[in-house]
Amino acid sequence: MGNVNPLGNNVKYSFKYDPNYLYAIPRQIVTRIPMYGLDIWNIYELSWLNNKGKPKIAIARIEIPADSINIIESKSIKLYLNSLNNSRFESVAEVKSILNKDISNALQCPIFIKIITPKNFHRLYIENISKDAICIDDIDVKIDTYEPSPELLKLSYNTEEKIVSETIISRMFRSRCPVTGQPDWANIKIKYTGMKISHSSILKYIISYRNHLGFHEHCIDKIFIDISKSCKPNYLSIYGNFTRRGGIDINPWRTSIIKEALPPGNCRAERQ
Repeated sequence: MGNVNPLGNNVKYSFKYDPNYLYAIPRQIVTRIPMYGLDIWNIYELSWLNNKGKPKIAIARIEIPADSINIIESKSIKLYLNSLNNSRFESVAEVKSILNKDISNALQCPIFIKIITPKNFHRLYIENISKDAICIDDIDVKIDTYEPSPELLKLSYNTEEKIVSETIISRMFRSRCPVTGQPDWANIKIKYTGMKISHSSILKYIISYRNHLGFHEHCIDKIFIDISKSCKPNYLSIYGNFTRRGGIDINPWRTSIIKEALPPGNCRAERQ
């Protein structure tokens, strides 16, 4: 679908439903390290017309397997969703079916879609991401690296515990769109079991992405791979909550367990 990447280009909005807006990008990272999970998209500006021409609104949650052949370029999905705004559909179920078909075709894999109607908006909540986690942002560190540097990651040997289980968060992540150069901001949650990782080294590593050009999904893939290779945890989970653009936030989640008990809940981090 879609022959031209709309990101960084002027594209006219369509008043007619058009799935050809969707532009697929191949996933870049191939690794032998076991890595599973989802890309979770929350779409807050979904709208269409009912069969009488009255506008309807909803929020959609889309779960894309982390091993899909493609990802969807974010501007293209915004253009695609806007093309639904003046199109008539009989029901929420029909809208869900159309989204499922078009996005699955672009990705070349099955996806999961949930559409949340206004009567259930109150069920969505803002999560306190620092609850039951260690925030590392106040650690006093000297920073001089602003491109991803896995050599910054170090184990901590100042502990009597050989194996630890902990959850670490940082709100300091920033990368840049690889096409426009605009900043992308995120909270990063790291859960692991293994030899204790130096918290200051994780903070330095997260901040090292500050000038990096990379799509959300590829950044989280790289973080997962780098920590796996450098620190060799027995278990690892990385969850990135990126701030929204154009009514969409993207939340890549990677785990070393093929069937994690539960994927992250449908909630928002504080800055989303």
